[in-house]
Amino acid sequence: MRNLSKPLLVALAFTLALWLVWGFWPLGLGSRLFLSVVVLVLAGGLGWRYWHQMQNSAVTVVDIALPPEDFEGALVLVCGDSDVLFTADESFRETRQGWYLPVRQPEQLAQIAESVASGRPALVAQVSVLMAFAPERWQEEVAFTSQLHQWQRAIAQSRRSFAGLPPVWTCLWLNAPAKSDEGRYRWYFLTNNREGIQVQENNGVAQSYLPWCTYAPEALHPHRLDSSLWLESLFRWLKPRVTDLMQTRHHDTPALPACMLAVCSGPLATLPDNLWQQHTASVTTLQSRSASTEEMPPLPDMLLPHLSRRHGISRVMLSWRVVGGIVGIFLLLAMLASWINNQRLIQNVSDHLALYQRLSGNPPAPKVQAQEQLRRDNGLLDSWQRQGAPMRYTLGLYQGMRLIAPLRAAINNWAPPLPPPPVIKKIIQGPKTVRLDSMSLFDSGQSDLKSGSTKVLVNSLVGIKAKPGWLIVVSGHTDNTGTPKLNQTLSLKRAEAVRDWMRDTGDVPESCFAVQGYGESRPVATNDTPEGRALNRRVEISLVPQANACQVPGKSPASSQDDDASQHNGE
Repeated sequence: MRNLSKPLLVALAFTLALWLVWGFWPLGLGSRLFLSVVVLVLAGGLGWRYWHQMQNSAVTVVDIALPPEDFEGALVLVCGDSDVLFTADESFRETRQGWYLPVRQPEQLAQIAESVASGRPALVAQVSVLMAFAPERWQEEVAFTSQLHQWQRAIAQSRRSFAGLPPVWTCLWLNAPAKSDEGRYRWYFLTNNREGIQVQENNGVAQSYLPWCTYAPEALHPHRLDSSLWLESLFRWLKPRVTDLMQTRHHDTPALPACMLAVCSGPLATLPDNLWQQHTASVTTLQSRSASTEEMPPLPDMLLPHLSRRHGISRVMLSWRVVGGIVGIFLLLAMLASWINNQRLIQNVSDHLALYQRLSGNPPAPKVQAQEQLRRDNGLLDSWQRQGAPMRYTLGLYQGMRLIAPLRAAINNWAPPLPPPPVIKKIIQGPKTVRLDSMSLFDSGQSDLKSGSTKVLVNSLVGIKAKPGWLIVVSGHTDNTGTPKLNQTLSLKRAEAVRDWMRDTGDVPESCFAVQGYGESRPVATNDTPEGRALNRRVEISLVPQANACQVPGKSPASSQDDDASQHNGE
């Protein structure tokens, strides 16, 4: 995983956490603010810690030659006596079957494992640890055992980077037992997927050890029997010193069972009085001679196909897996919050319905108030039905649809009683104002009624009747054509002409009338258009209540209400 992916994943996780707090979980404002502060503090702490690790990363990760990320072979970390297989300036070796990285000291294994895990996470599944031993290069058994314990501890520490213990296999390099085999390399190996010891020479096909040893040609048969004795002696030496130690759990290291045990016989430079010579002398009482050769022993490349293969994931896929895990947890918590919100919604509406149904409606005020609450609930659910419910209720768990029907049924099941009928007092009002068009009564600029206007007046003034206590107000109006003074005079004269006609025709006393001329001061429409000016040229007649108005000589004054009452009684 690249360095930039970690802060991005942390940012994604804390962003979704804030979304949960503010968008889904049913919390109060104080709780949301508190949790937001906690999330931000944790994010800041992790950011500072990661920045601090970035500052120190240069000294914790070693510089090694890693294979490309699409490398399909095995990645082998060669521990133990790696100096036997690599030169001092050789940092890696690539073969047809794998990529070999020498680990010179036990302390470097954890650093190399961290470099591989951070730089090539897709190849972690292809990593195996090779414990290489050359007994003829060791002279003290105590030092050999101590070094083996250190490598066990280093392998156990590397499992943090590899997410578990990597496959461990053991190889030994020894000089061939027979002179006829000098110059040739032969592999003897035990694997978990094959039964018995297998033998493979150079790049030949592996075959079972027993047929190889027993059914050989006559010329080679004695030498293969010698190899059998030599191999039996080797396994007798190997079991207590390597195999049993690696399979035994110690207080600080786990057991490391080998998935394959291999022995390579061939020319190898040795030290005098080495561990293998000491073992041979103790068994046969014969002293082996030391050997010297410039030839570098071969790597166990031909044995790599016998290792179990696993499939790794790339750095991008690993990042997407983490993203998927974060989003999955977010969706799980969001769905849980949505379920809780829906349960609270159902509980609240159910409580409102239960309270509404318990009330008898006598007195009606409490039930009316409960019904208003149901109407608010119904309106909220109806708006969510049309526009969509908030996200905190959705995620496939919204339950509001099934609450609408019982809400509407409860609302329509009861209606508050009608209020008592109010005491109706008859208020006597005069007729509405009658508006007469001046152009139908007068010629332009004139104040004398023109012929034919009598019919208009009769039809329009049917409801205008003189009666005690009411004043007949006749007001004239003009448009803004001409001067204001002339318009005011013209409007007054036109009002007087209408009054005179009503007085003479209906035999109405003079005291029943009030005449006013407003000229152009009270328009009812704009004077900017012909239509508006036509509306402003008018005569208005209305009845206004006024005491002592419209008195007939010889009769006592009476209010308009009394007059109306007498008329009502007469009817």
